[in-house]
Amino acid sequence: MISVEQALEEILSYFAVLEAEEKPILDCLDQVLVEDIYSAIDIPPLDNSAMDGFAVRAVDTRGACESSPKILTVIDEVAAGSLAGREVESGTAIRIMTGAPLPSGADSVVQFEDTDEVVRKSSGGNLSHIGILRQVGEGLNVRCKGEDIAGGALILRKGTVLHPSEIGILASLGHPTVLVIRRPVVSILATGDELVEVGQPLPPGKIYNSNSYSIASQVLRYGGLPKILGIGHDSVSSLNEKLDEGLDADMLITSGGVSLGDYDVVKNVLAERGEIALWTVCMKPGKPSAFGVITNGEKRIPLLGLPGNPVSSMVTFEQFARPAILKMLGKKNFAKPWVQAIIGDNVRNTDGRRIFARVIVAKRGERYYARLTGPQGSGILTSMARANGLAVIPENTKEVKAGDIVKVQMLNWSENLILEDEKCVQ
Repeated sequence: MISVEQALEEILSYFAVLEAEEKPILDCLDQVLVEDIYSAIDIPPLDNSAMDGFAVRAVDTRGACESSPKILTVIDEVAAGSLAGREVESGTAIRIMTGAPLPSGADSVVQFEDTDEVVRKSSGGNLSHIGILRQVGEGLNVRCKGEDIAGGALILRKGTVLHPSEIGILASLGHPTVLVIRRPVVSILATGDELVEVGQPLPPGKIYNSNSYSIASQVLRYGGLPKILGIGHDSVSSLNEKLDEGLDADMLITSGGVSLGDYDVVKNVLAERGEIALWTVCMKPGKPSAFGVITNGEKRIPLLGLPGNPVSSMVTFEQFARPAILKMLGKKNFAKPWVQAIIGDNVRNTDGRRIFARVIVAKRGERYYARLTGPQGSGILTSMARANGLAVIPENTKEVKAGDIVKVQMLNWSENLILEDEKCVQ
């Protein structure tokens, strides 16, 4: 057996960043830019109002207060997307809406709340004039030309991951499409004579093919495009036939066919059609994992063989397939978020492997607490559904006891962690 770190290093050495593709910006969420983005425009393009109010000259408001307002003549009104038809001169004001370009001559905006407009409207007063109720300084409530983005500036660097804010920036710059590293295609094949496809009648002694769907969901979550190949029987010929349907992918993933009882299925395929890079990893669950390469003409396609037990399959995917997908996407950080948590259960390590225990983590005050999600059998998929983290018990640690501090690799990171969970902190 090799360590988790050794296995990950070996696996990642077979993957490279994929090529670029041009796509509509809304389809590029969480993908990586392959070009620097410069702005050809100023944003905002002109000085504009940050408030609904009146564009004025600050000097005309000197000494203004509620008991002695400064009365200005209203000469125009301008809405967002329009330009004022008049210039603000001494003793005048222009009614202005948020986002509207600041009229020539004006240097500040007095918001409606600091005028007597409401009183004038309610009393049927003359709206051709407005009373300014407080003195303002130059630049008040004015957003200056280019204060967000200056024309010619480098705005997004090559290698940037596109989040919603970056997508918004691209739209604000007028980019309908952008060049990004394409998403990897991952072919997924479940093996086992005991499997039945979802939606079909379930004969005695059979189980539904859940692994393909949990793995495909993980592929989607981390940015890949899953291609489900269906079910392969426990034979080399069946496995080869099914794998042939997925050779257009960037990565092949099988589940099952790698344990001591049936390992020859995947092992023989790798030996026959390519090479075996590693076999068995010092981890629990997930020891019977395999990795190698299938050769298809000049193309070499990495194949990761996951264990058939559903929890083992998902945990092993998190440690090895997820980083491989991220590397192909051009991302740099492959580590999962983690916290130090006080564990609420005893966990024994009986065979010197690294344990990934399914836990639910909650935060109480400034500390994190974790408890097991229940029985930890590798076939208990509900233990993964209840978990938001994996407590990592090192190989050389024979036991952790309730109250010990453990490192937890977070599967899901959300604001729910800040809520107290009394069941968790007993």
